[in-house]
Amino acid sequence: MSNSSNAALEKAFAGVADNYRGDDVDLNELYRNMRKNSPIIAENFMAKLGVPNIAGLDPDRPTYTVFKHKEVMAVLRDAANYTSGFIAEGLGAFFDGLILTGMDGDAHKKARGLLQPIFMPDVVNTWRDAKMDPIVRNEYLIPLIPQKKADLMDFGLYFPIRLIYALIGFPDDDPEKIKQYAAWALAILAGPQLDAEKAAIARKAAMEAAAALYDAVKIAVVDVRKNGGLGNDLISRLIRAEYEDRKLDDHEITTFVRSLLPAAGETTTRTFGSLMVLLLERPELLDRIRADRSLIGKAIDEAIRLEPVATFKVRQAAQDLELSGMSIPKGAMVQCIVASANRDEDVFENSEVFDIDRKVKPSFGFGFGPHMCIGQFIAKTELQVALNAILDLFPNIRLDPEQPRPEITGAQLRGPHSVPVIWD
Repeated sequence: MSNSSNAALEKAFAGVADNYRGDDVDLNELYRNMRKNSPIIAENFMAKLGVPNIAGLDPDRPTYTVFKHKEVMAVLRDAANYTSGFIAEGLGAFFDGLILTGMDGDAHKKARGLLQPIFMPDVVNTWRDAKMDPIVRNEYLIPLIPQKKADLMDFGLYFPIRLIYALIGFPDDDPEKIKQYAAWALAILAGPQLDAEKAAIARKAAMEAAAALYDAVKIAVVDVRKNGGLGNDLISRLIRAEYEDRKLDDHEITTFVRSLLPAAGETTTRTFGSLMVLLLERPELLDRIRADRSLIGKAIDEAIRLEPVATFKVRQAAQDLELSGMSIPKGAMVQCIVASANRDEDVFENSEVFDIDRKVKPSFGFGFGPHMCIGQFIAKTELQVALNAILDLFPNIRLDPEQPRPEITGAQLRGPHSVPVIWD
């Protein structure tokens, strides 16, 4: 691994995190107060915290913010009244083509119908055994065993990116190229900024990264199609996909794959970090999971509830609406604070506690409704593979007592920056 490509990737990851880190306020206390006293407000709550977000792109559009589970669910499940097309104005400006998060109605339904089968458990499980598990163990964790210490985020930053690239169908033989693609993907995510000067620089860098990534993905798509698209990789499966007699062309496949890349690495990295912190802080629970691996899925779901990576989702009112007694005019933005709704006392007992045995109820870490994250099963499978391998290979893994305790931070994208551990 070259140090320069590592540094570029780490800088890109920090660039996304530093949009707003939330270190100076207790966000969960803020959200608790809002749920109790002002569950829905006629203002852009995140902008007041200094968090750049797509709700604030047009200052003439009013913004409403909701904090409770009931209202967040009502908004996210009703894609007809609360639409997502405006996303194409923000992040979507970097993605001309097939971007699911910025599609509405019939176009969204058809695109999703075409893509969904590729992301179902039966396909993902073949990837798990053939690709995910060997890569995580052989390339990343086994070489670390003799060191008996590591910062798990050094692994966490790379493995989801490495896995998604292996699944997509890129050639496996060039790790430097993979890291370059990853840095481009993260540069796209760092595009939205509050500070005008920073925003202009970041937007230019994001557009350049998006163009470079498009070109790289397109080469792979053309190559796979030329060879018949017969493999088990994502590009081959997209080439073969069909829904209502419709197939995807090279441009659509390229833009869809490119739109996956920022999300695929970033969110899994941060979820992995938060999951490990929550478990390492509870050694008895970690021992219990080590002894009974069937609990891993519950631990992942509970970590995603308690510490969702993407802390809020934004939608736009398609017409004049009323939500819990508040009138919302057509065109207004509605900001759903997922991190608050996931801790709503009216829905979750002991809502601020990490409890893998709690009764499962819907939470919003992967969204909800028609726009629920299409790649969630891949992400959860990657996390299962990583945690299983860590428990197998690092006996008695625990937080390093000589290092600062890890902290989960961030008001836009949450996770720890460092998880120092030792093992026997």
